[in-house]
Amino acid sequence: MENTLYIALSRQDTLRRELDVVANNIANMNTTAYKAERMMFTDYLVRSRGDERQLGSKIAFVRDVSQYRDTTDGGLERTDNPLDVGINGEGFFAIDTAEGERYTRSGQFTLNDQGQLVTQNNDPVLSEDGQPFFFTTDDTGISISRDGMVSTVNGDIGRLGLVTFENEQQLMNVANGLYMPVEGAQPTPAAERNIAQGYLEKSNIQGVVEMSRMIEISRAYQSVQGFIDKEDERMKKMLSLMSLQQA
Repeated sequence: MENTLYIALSRQDTLRRELDVVANNIANMNTTAYKAERMMFTDYLVRSRGDERQLGSKIAFVRDVSQYRDTTDGGLERTDNPLDVGINGEGFFAIDTAEGERYTRSGQFTLNDQGQLVTQNNDPVLSEDGQPFFFTTDDTGISISRDGMVSTVNGDIGRLGLVTFENEQQLMNVANGLYMPVEGAQPTPAAERNIAQGYLEKSNIQGVVEMSRMIEISRAYQSVQGFIDKEDERMKKMLSLMSLQQA
């Protein structure tokens, strides 16, 4: 008789975790190039006693298998900042960090005090040759072409490093919009480049959809809680009745 409560609790636990994921999506709705996280669920079937019966032969526990990333583009928003760069289609910028090379879709770049092209977290942006970009005070009129070539009035400086992965789900979200590939996932130079200067990729979060999903999850959680309360009350009444019969 406890199986019913176990099943309900397994569902409630997955709903709570899904609510955390949706809440995080909403919190990052305005984060540059943020990709929505989703959850995958499955039923874990257990054969019960009396499985020859037509109904109730198996017990289904709900289990969240994993999270996956919605990799659809978020669309580009014009900023007119020459150091803002958006990616149309596939690809990630290569970034040099203290922990090693990382990758990002966020092209919100700037120049530090040394004239180096860096991210908002002061991590150097890398060229296709794995080298950082440096600008002098004479390097005015910075332009970035569609294929990622960075130029000034003094000529070309280098091409932005843009890579792709065979399976983007093998990228772990670490921090500050950066991704780290899992073991075995190797970056490949992007075959096609479609970079837009003066634009930033928006998140692919649809606020109305996420809010609706949050309401649905909250209602489902409350519904399961109501079921658990009723089942608990039923069990208490049954135990009370059994005690009276034995008295």
